[in-house]
Amino acid sequence: MADLRLQRNFGIAAHIDAGKTTTTERILRYTGMIHRTGEVHEGAATTDWMEQEKERGITITSAAVSCKWKFPTDKGKATPESKEFSFNIIDTPGHVDFTVEVERSMRVLDGLIALFSAVDGVEPQSETVWRQANRYRVPRIGFVNKMDRIGADFLNVVKQVKEMLGANAVPLQLPIGAEDNFKGVVDLIKMKGIVWHVETEGMTFDEIDVPADMVEEAQEWRGKLVEAVAEYDDTLMEKFFEDPNSISETELHTAIRKACIDLSIVPMMCGSSFKNKGVQTALDAVCRYLPSPVDIDAIEGTDPDDTEKTLTRKPDAKEPFAALAFKIMTDPFVGRLAFFRVYSGHLDAGSYVLNVRSGKNERISRIMKMFANKQNPIDFIEAGDIGAAVGFKDIKTGDTLCDEKHPIVLENMFIPEPVIAIAIEPKTQADVDKMGMAIAKLVEEDPTLRVNTDEDTGQTILRGMGELHLEIILDRLKREFKVEVNQGAPQVAYKEAFTLKIDHREVYKKQTGGRGKFADVQFEIGPADEEFLKEGKGNFQFINDIFGGSIPREFIPAIQKGFEASMTTGPLAGFPIESMRVRIFDGSFHNVDSDSMSFELCAKSGFREAGRKAKPIILEPIMKVEVITPEQYMGDVTGDLNRRRAMLEGMDTRAGAQVIKAKVPLSEMFGYVTQLRSLSSGRASSTMEFSHYAPAPRAIEEEVVAKTKGKVNA
Repeated sequence: MADLRLQRNFGIAAHIDAGKTTTTERILRYTGMIHRTGEVHEGAATTDWMEQEKERGITITSAAVSCKWKFPTDKGKATPESKEFSFNIIDTPGHVDFTVEVERSMRVLDGLIALFSAVDGVEPQSETVWRQANRYRVPRIGFVNKMDRIGADFLNVVKQVKEMLGANAVPLQLPIGAEDNFKGVVDLIKMKGIVWHVETEGMTFDEIDVPADMVEEAQEWRGKLVEAVAEYDDTLMEKFFEDPNSISETELHTAIRKACIDLSIVPMMCGSSFKNKGVQTALDAVCRYLPSPVDIDAIEGTDPDDTEKTLTRKPDAKEPFAALAFKIMTDPFVGRLAFFRVYSGHLDAGSYVLNVRSGKNERISRIMKMFANKQNPIDFIEAGDIGAAVGFKDIKTGDTLCDEKHPIVLENMFIPEPVIAIAIEPKTQADVDKMGMAIAKLVEEDPTLRVNTDEDTGQTILRGMGELHLEIILDRLKREFKVEVNQGAPQVAYKEAFTLKIDHREVYKKQTGGRGKFADVQFEIGPADEEFLKEGKGNFQFINDIFGGSIPREFIPAIQKGFEASMTTGPLAGFPIESMRVRIFDGSFHNVDSDSMSFELCAKSGFREAGRKAKPIILEPIMKVEVITPEQYMGDVTGDLNRRRAMLEGMDTRAGAQVIKAKVPLSEMFGYVTQLRSLSSGRASSTMEFSHYAPAPRAIEEEVVAKTKGKVNA
């Protein structure tokens, strides 16, 4: 049985182009998993294995790799005291369109290396990643990359992490030099300098005395480090005031580890992954400070038969088996793979597990350890590990797999709503069946990709997280599944919302000879309560205030189902309802003619009638946009944003360029990148991520409703 204290499950996450994949590649090189470093710009990185990733130089799908690292090391080399740590690493995408890949990785990881560019600091997607890590309470280490770039400023990034992310960022190192002169770092715990050897690809390094011009600064920051972690060890503060040199390295490491796991501090380090500097010290920090599966609290779940009852599973191979499936992938050679994190117990290849969602047993014929897109079969898997299952029939993202004698439901993950849609249709008759099967596989892999059929036009509507997301999906349809499709222009995924609470009575009667249909429901309908939405229980609030049996209890679930199903098609223009509260308080039934179907249909027709009276409005997705531009183009860029109904939120300077932050409706942002290039002679860049839904202006609402009605009439 493996020692779980030597196991680390961590991810690498950051804004696009901060160096996540380059850092992962260096880790694989230093741990001996690869013998030649592949570069992202050459399309040769191990974890960017998809054709689309190689061509674009970006990560699209999160890739899992496993490796081993000897720690502690002496100047980059293992020592007799070194223990072998096992790493499961997930390299995540930085582009906002693939944010669900980060979300599901965060759900199953124990720790995180949060990367920041030394030049750009905290960027929009850095904030998104940070919020995701906060949601799942993931301890993290900060690594400021690209210290060799012009404009690199480590302490400025530390300041941004404190101010913009609200984290207690504490430097463990100070850079020796910056930009072209970046040589190494000062270790504030050892109070020694570290300079890497270029000729060994940074595999080894020298320890030097702290440069004379940095001694004072190093002592100041070491004092701040001790102060930040002193509450985890009272003797530390006493020693610091009496004699700072009396604090041992072990005492500091122990206090930093406790504070990091407790989310009280974020240890900050720096380096340049591309120039092979700083990666080993980051790996040592992973071993020292990030938690093992044993350091994390026992996972909590609920009893499938009693959702009020909380169950726990400790990270122990002797506990009943419990795991969470967090990703489905289709491989051309082994078929469908389900990535899963084991929280407790032991699972042998060829054995059965219970899928709690479907209530059926699934046979896991083979278990794999993943290395990007390659699989290595293993005989069994135990608590604390991450693997992939082959041979299952029906497993979806977020499913709990467990011992059938000890069922448990683990908390699912948050899946963001799509904001953009395109209509597609197969080019030839031969593509019709192929398209259906291909889309079913893609939807299974990607929970942010939604598909529905437009009842009026018969077209298939794909909804996703952004233009790039849908572009990649169409590219995969063509390349992987050999399906040719025609596509329409991108459309905004609007929503509808009620603004009034109204009472309504709906009577459903149908008599066709013999037994008829009858249902009578009185209800109040309107927007969901703020408190309900804050609790995160979904967007449908159903309250049963029926007393005295005016509607039998067995029909209540049918009424609830009818209203919930109706939310997908709003009364104004057929867009989904953002949130809804329904309170049923009276009604009647017929002893012979009433049944569940009658009450479900009654709820649906009641929704249509009452929904029109509840003053529905159109909501449009608002995007958070950040534009980085040279100063001479500021006027043109802000003028263009104002024409796009932007709400400017602030401007600041970053590495000599101007940064404009704004909230802009998605409908105004199609083709923006091309326009920005022409405005700035190709020198400005922008990033965009979903912020929230907001009521559309009256003119936009009328236009959207008119378009929808025009399409229906056509």
